[in-house]
Amino acid sequence: MKDEERVLELEFLRATENAALHSSHWMGRGDKEAADYAACDAIRGMFDLMDIRGEIVIGEGIKDEAPGLFIGEKVGTWAEGSPRFDVALDPVDGTTNVSKGMPNSIACIAAAIPEEGEDCALQEIPAFYMNKLCYPEEVRLAWIADPSLPIDINAPISEVIKATAKILNKQVRDITVMVLDRPRNQYIIDEVRAVGSKLRMVADGDITAAMAPSLPNSNVDLYAGIGGSPEGVLSAAGLRCLGGGQQAKIWPQDEAEKQSLIEAGWGDRLDKVFRSRDLAKGSNILFAATGISDSPLLNGVTLSGNKAVTHSVLMRIKSKTVRFVEAHHDLSTKTIRLRSSNGETKV
Repeated sequence: MKDEERVLELEFLRATENAALHSSHWMGRGDKEAADYAACDAIRGMFDLMDIRGEIVIGEGIKDEAPGLFIGEKVGTWAEGSPRFDVALDPVDGTTNVSKGMPNSIACIAAAIPEEGEDCALQEIPAFYMNKLCYPEEVRLAWIADPSLPIDINAPISEVIKATAKILNKQVRDITVMVLDRPRNQYIIDEVRAVGSKLRMVADGDITAAMAPSLPNSNVDLYAGIGGSPEGVLSAAGLRCLGGGQQAKIWPQDEAEKQSLIEAGWGDRLDKVFRSRDLAKGSNILFAATGISDSPLLNGVTLSGNKAVTHSVLMRIKSKTVRFVEAHHDLSTKTIRLRSSNGETKV
């Protein structure tokens, strides 16, 4: 059988490269909507060239009111016989960071071919936020071997830290926990400090933060806290390719959102612990991302005269291959396809 992901994986990578290049012009200019629109325009333009039958199943995020690439949107040529892909994406994860010229922003896409009998390979969660716990492969395998270990989103983070330290043969004080800097995560921040572990807080960029514990040389051991639900699905796809683990629970903001979830038929899943394989299903998953500004995952776009350098990652669950791609672009000849112009445009 034809390996469609292998054939098309570089096209998805080009989409994130183009998004990063096009949105990088808005770095530090205080307009996160313009940066997001630029990335969406570039990704749509690349999709217009791809012979796939794609559907956006995880889009911009219901909390963002962002300018495009919404759930249910059809992408690709939809030519007869072209492969079906479910697509989850965040054209700019870290829009606030881009607008302020801060680190930790990427353009990323996860794509998956649903397996036979599956309606959808990437699970949409109809909530703004999820509480998440992410850890490296060594911790995941230890927990699978001994489920009594407190590697559990319902356990106090201090207990998770102690178990992780033992698995990784570290002292508790040497464990580094990454947390999104939000008031809703203050209880985790306080507990990490109380147990004596190291804390790294990020202002924005939930996807790279969640994947950081599974990345070589990130110097991050755990990610914990409440962040975006769409970002949770994207990080689940990446973590499945990397071998790391994630546990997540729906976190209603208030009673009104809780009631709306119950009315939507999700009442029996409000206490469910979703693992990575629940959010990103099957064995036909790829993940592509390109740095816009520097993050634990990737360096950002650098511009110098007529030259630009991008740093990307491309990985597939089937092969477990993780490719880090450094691309040098000559801006005197480089063009990217934009949906808005329906053609090639100078970067």
